[in-house]
Order: sequence, then C-alpha cells, then structure tokens
Amino acid sequence: MGKITPENQSVVVRFAGDSGDGVQLLGSQFAESTALAGSDFSTFPDFPAEIRAPVGTTFGVSAFQINLGARRISTAGDQPDVLVALNPAALKVNLPLLQKGALIVLNTDAFNERNFSKAHITADPRQTGELDDYQVIEIAISTQTLEAVKPHGLSKSDAEQCKNFWALGAVLWMFGRDRKPIVEWATKKFAKKPSEILAGNLAALDAGHAYAETAELSAEIPQFVIGEAPMEAGEYRSITGAEAIALGLAAAGELAGREIMFCGYPITPASSILHHLSKMGDLGIATFQAEDEIAACCAAIGASFGGAIGVTSSSGPGIALKTEAIGLGMAVELPLVIVNSQRGGPSTGLPTKTEQSDLYQAVYGRNADAPLPVIAAAGPGDCFDAAIEATRAAIRHMTPVFLLTDGYIANAAGPWELPNMDDYEPILSNAVNGDAAGKNNPTELKKAIWNRDQSSLGRPWVAPGMEGLAHRIGGLEKDIETGDISYDAANHQAMSDLRAKKVAAVAEFIPDQEVEQGHTKGPLAVVGWGSTHGAIWRAVEEARNEGLDVAQVHLRWLSPLPKNLRRLLSDYDRVLLPEMNMGQCATLLRDKLGLNVIQLNKTSGQPFKVAEILGAIRENYPGAKQAAE
Repeated sequence: MGKITPENQSVVVRFAGDSGDGVQLLGSQFAESTALAGSDFSTFPDFPAEIRAPVGTTFGVSAFQINLGARRISTAGDQPDVLVALNPAALKVNLPLLQKGALIVLNTDAFNERNFSKAHITADPRQTGELDDYQVIEIAISTQTLEAVKPHGLSKSDAEQCKNFWALGAVLWMFGRDRKPIVEWATKKFAKKPSEILAGNLAALDAGHAYAETAELSAEIPQFVIGEAPMEAGEYRSITGAEAIALGLAAAGELAGREIMFCGYPITPASSILHHLSKMGDLGIATFQAEDEIAACCAAIGASFGGAIGVTSSSGPGIALKTEAIGLGMAVELPLVIVNSQRGGPSTGLPTKTEQSDLYQAVYGRNADAPLPVIAAAGPGDCFDAAIEATRAAIRHMTPVFLLTDGYIANAAGPWELPNMDDYEPILSNAVNGDAAGKNNPTELKKAIWNRDQSSLGRPWVAPGMEGLAHRIGGLEKDIETGDISYDAANHQAMSDLRAKKVAAVAEFIPDQEVEQGHTKGPLAVVGWGSTHGAIWRAVEEARNEGLDVAQVHLRWLSPLPKNLRRLLSDYDRVLLPEMNMGQCATLLRDKLGLNVIQLNKTSGQPFKVAEILGAIRENYPGAKQAAE
C-alpha cells in the first residue's frame, strides 16, 4: 500500500484499548505531533465511566479520536478511517463506528480465548468474516514491545505498559511525524521516575517506528500525507477547553487588576479546570478545594465579598447543589462566575459523557424570580474568550454569570492562536459615587454604595476595608436605596423588577447576532449553541456545496438573547435547532421569542455527527419532501 494523500480532506484516527493501556496519552501525544506539523485537528477523548473497570471488558474501553487535515477541521469526525485496537473489547466496541474499507491495526497478542471471554466474544472476529470489509493489519504489539524494552531491565508489568509508546511510534511513521518532540516531552514526563522507565518507553517508541518503516509488513502499512492547514498567521498551540477556561480566567483577573479565587469540589468532567488553575498561583490565582459543592460556591461568594473575583465550577448534579448559594450571590449582588461543564444526566447520569442538558438549570433553575446571564462557549479555544466575557459581565452588572461548556468541549483539543492581550479592553468595576463617599451621613453613605450605573444597573464593588464604605449585605431582601433589610411589599416588587432589568441590560452590551454562514434571510437557518458549533458548521457548508440555501446562526448568549435575534430568525422560512438534549434551547426560543423551531435532539452521550445534521437539513429544507415525492 502506498502513500495516501487526502487532498482537501481529512483523516479520522481512533485509538482504543483498556482504560489502563495509556490510550489517552497515546492520542494526546499524536495530537501534539499533529499541531507541530501545522495541520488542523479536533480531538474527542471518549472515557469509560468506571474509574477502573475489569481489564479487557467492553465497559472498560477507553478511546481517543482525532480528525486531522490540511483544511479547516471543525469536529472530531463522524467515522474513523483508522482504528488502532489494543484488545478484542476495543475492537468490538469500536467496529460499528467504522466505515467500510477502514484500516484496522490489531494487537494480536491480546486476541486469545481469555480476552474473548471477557469481552463476551464467542469466536475470533478475524476468522468469522466480520472484518472482511476492512483493511486489517495484525501486529504482535505486546511481543514487539517486550522485546524492545528487554535491555532496560523493566519488570514484565512495566514493560507491557510501554506498548502505547510502541503503537505511537508506528503511527508517527504512518503520518511522517518527527519523534523528537515526543522524546522531549517524555523526558520531562518521566524525570522523577526510575531512569529505566524513560529508557524503556523511548525504546518502544523507536521500535514501533522502525517496525512500521522496515519490517516485512511495511508494504501493507500505508503512509498518510497531511499537509499544513491554511490558518491566519500567528503563534499556535494545542489547547483543551478546560485549559482554555483556566487561562481565560487568569487573563480576566489581569484585565480587572484583581486576584481570582477559584473554589471547587471534584467532579467529572469539571475537575480538570481546578487542576489547571492550581498551577497558576504566580498569575494571581488561588484555588480552594471545599468539602462539598455548597461550601465551594459560598466560599467563592465570600471571595467576591472580599474583593477578589470569585469563581466556582462543577457539572450537572454539582450545579444543582450550588443552587441556593447562587441565589445568594444574586441577592447580595456580587460578581460570581459559575462554570458548568455539562454531562449526561439526570442525577449522576453519565459522568464521562457529554450533553447540553443544563440549559434549563442555568436559565430558570433557582427559587423565586431569579434570572441570571448565561453564556456558552462554542469550542475549546473559544473558552478563553468566553471566560473573559463572563467575568466582564459579572463585574459590570454585579451578578453571578453562568458559563456553559460540556464534556466534549472540556476534554477536546484543537489548535489555538495565542491572543494579544493588548486587544482586550480592561475590565472595570462600577465607580463609587465620589461625592457621597466618606460623608458623615450614614444614610447618604448607604445610598452611595447602592447607587447604580444607569446602563448596567450594577452597583459599585465595595469590599471590607474600603474607608468609609462599610455596608450590610445578606440574603434577605434589601431596601432598594439603602441596602437595609426590607419587607416592604412595594420595595420587593421594585427589587424583583430591578434584578430582571439588570439581566436584560446585558443585551445592551453584547453585539447583535450575526449569521456565520449563508444569507441573512432564506429558506432555512440552522441555529445552535455550545459544542454543536463544529458539526453544524461542517453540515451547513456541505449543504451549501450541494446548492441548498442554508444559513448558520450560532448563539453565544442564551440569557439574555441578542436584541436582534427575533427579527433575524423571523426572516427564515424554517429554523432547525440541533442540540444534545430534549429541546431546551428550542423551548427557550419559543418562550422568549415566540418562534417556531424544528428540533433535532440527541441524548446518547456522544456529540452530533455531521451526517446527522446534514440529513436533517435535507429533510427539512423547504420543498425537499415535495421534490422527493
């Protein structure tokens, strides 16, 4: 088999094995090599839910998928072109995902009766004809690995752990990638481990590369030629959504001239944000792991009371626990950024799988009338700007702000152009009324503290220790002028109206909704939010290439909605809205804008495929059904 040059196309590679096989490390390092080669890419780490499932079982299969190409890549790909399966369970789970003709690399050492039994496989799939429609390359990867690392004296278990590096070496050869950056990374990674660990893994890496290049089977192993993708000039790096949020929060603190206090409690898939932030102390970020979700949210509110930017983070069920405290943050009118990395639910649901099912919770999910601003990131790199934007709104309007991501965004990676911080406006707090500050009249002083910016309705951010500006805050209703506790009926009505107007005022500071692809009016618009962006973008592009007049509109602010959105969407004959829930954003558009929306919903724990959205576009395009008939 010769070299494969997918001109203007992409190649989808999926690595799969047991959760202890180092599949995620294998995939992430291949992604790094892709970034260094200048190709565009998108990744999809697909974790098992169990922390340590029995070895060799189907529910313990861990996978990492990457779509790479010399063109814009917007998703991790619908169907793998290449599968590296390290055991029978990995083959069984992932075979249904492949398209006919796909290349499968099997670790034949793992294909034995014991592993067939663990995976509930009754017959060797290599003998049953199940693989006849695919290109299968059988390699005794475990045997090759043990032979390669033998000179370094590793124990048998440590030696077997090196097989992911052997596989990585082989795949690097298939894609013509340099091993040097991997060697440099591994040298740092294993610096504190016994020297033979590093030596063994590097030996396996070299052996895998050499095997693919020189062994007798090399004629059957294809080489893919993926060139550089056309990108704007700049300095790029690979980044995950969780890492981009952490960097975005750090940047927001710098823009505001304040420290960030992140208070969280471990939960999948949100924990990685805490992990990244805990390494950023030199950037003015403090982290606190609380005893539970409620304490974490309350501590973040306390940090904001003290003058730092309070941030808390969790996933679905953890956000539910924070609900009462979020209401407190709204009542006391303090800035608070709440990051929700959504996952499949309800309850503890699908901890490692993605979903968009917390939109109701973010927009409506508190006691009483308690609206909050809600913003959603569209992808890993966009998390950086979304974190800054959420922080800016929280300080400007003095309110908690929800920042929605999901498991797909949090774990996925893609190229990210390093921003120029000079391009960002400083984040300013509302000023205290200077004439009243320091006056001896206590009532006038209180009024000064609650004297709001007339455009944002945010109050000044007064922290303990600011001379002459002591005041009282709490969860009980406040007098609208002085902040004193008030049970007055008219005052409560006025405060309820004020809190609603404050959130509505966010719309005055956000740009009008734009159309990302297509025309501003026409037969069909595909509307999305959050991580569906990439799949919708590719589906709309392909539909337009087919001659269909389709537009893409992707929402960033879900509460409030952009001021022009109703007018914009009303100019389309039909609006199609794909989302990974049962129709929450569709309900929101009907509720807030009175629009008719065609739903496309999915709650499988897996992101949308481009083909699914493209199929819905064709089905719902005006006149399509009539034409078919």
